[in-house]
Amino acid sequence: MFHRERSIPLRGSAAALCNNLSVLQLPVRNLTHFGVVHGPSAQLLSAAPEGVPLAQRQLHAKQGAGVSPPLITQVHWCVLPFRVLLVLTSHRGIQMYESDGSVMVYWHALDSGDASPVQAVFARGIAASGHFICVGTWSGRVLVFDIPAKGPNIVLSEELAGHQTPVTDIATEAAQGQDCVADMVTADDSGLLCVWRSGPEFKLLTRIPGFGIPCPSVQLWQGAIAAGYGDGQVRLYEASTGTLHVQINAHARAICALDLAPEVGKLLSAAEDTFVHIWKLSRSPESGYVEVEHCHGECVPDTQVCGARFCDPSGSSFAVTGYDLAEILRFSSM
Repeated sequence: MFHRERSIPLRGSAAALCNNLSVLQLPVRNLTHFGVVHGPSAQLLSAAPEGVPLAQRQLHAKQGAGVSPPLITQVHWCVLPFRVLLVLTSHRGIQMYESDGSVMVYWHALDSGDASPVQAVFARGIAASGHFICVGTWSGRVLVFDIPAKGPNIVLSEELAGHQTPVTDIATEAAQGQDCVADMVTADDSGLLCVWRSGPEFKLLTRIPGFGIPCPSVQLWQGAIAAGYGDGQVRLYEASTGTLHVQINAHARAICALDLAPEVGKLLSAAEDTFVHIWKLSRSPESGYVEVEHCHGECVPDTQVCGARFCDPSGSSFAVTGYDLAEILRFSSM
């Protein structure tokens, strides 16, 4: 179903971090941007459809108050209604750039005042919701930034308290103007999921209890949550009620990335067992429950996979990064 395309070379390998790949497709220019983290820097690459790398840029973590260079924990493009920003998180703070990484428009330093001497301070988990960008932190709080239509006048508008352990990932879905709709989910190291309604004031709608296993990656699709766990399971919940729809023993090792192709309801899961699986999600017209069908499995041999993303909204191609792998692997069904 999928075949290997020409890979994209990296200057160094991807760090062994979950969700360590971000993809931004620019159909107008027939380009795809890729972002990968390694140590104190992030690599940004642009590639044409045939995989020829056209441009590379390296971004470094802002030092902040520390002596040693901070490690970057995630890079992610946030698509807002009126602009696209590139967000970097690190052990010192949160950096926001114009989409090509050319200009830093905002820097937020993390306050380590609450941390004990043995606690690591970091930010991780990035998502856009409306004109807000939400970023998770080591303390379990989620920082909500209000983004203007242009310029650097970004404001920290709210801090959401729902988690007691570090946030791992955040997923959002367009609410399409409906009231009381669950359009954001946050996950943490204990496996707890918090479901929110975004807006001028974010509201916590429900908590879905964890079971002591981290939930490194979450996605939202048509009001359903897809959550990938450290035991290799993918669980699908109803966002508004927390009802469990489906439990899939998807992988033999910890899941490191989930992604969604919303146009067609395809879910991608990648794990440390070297496999990437693609699942087709649908809602039963009779029961309204989410149903799952396995579509494809791809093995990336001898590789600790750490990032995987669809490269287009229809889910016809995807890319994979791995620790100690100095390239981005690409697969296509065309």
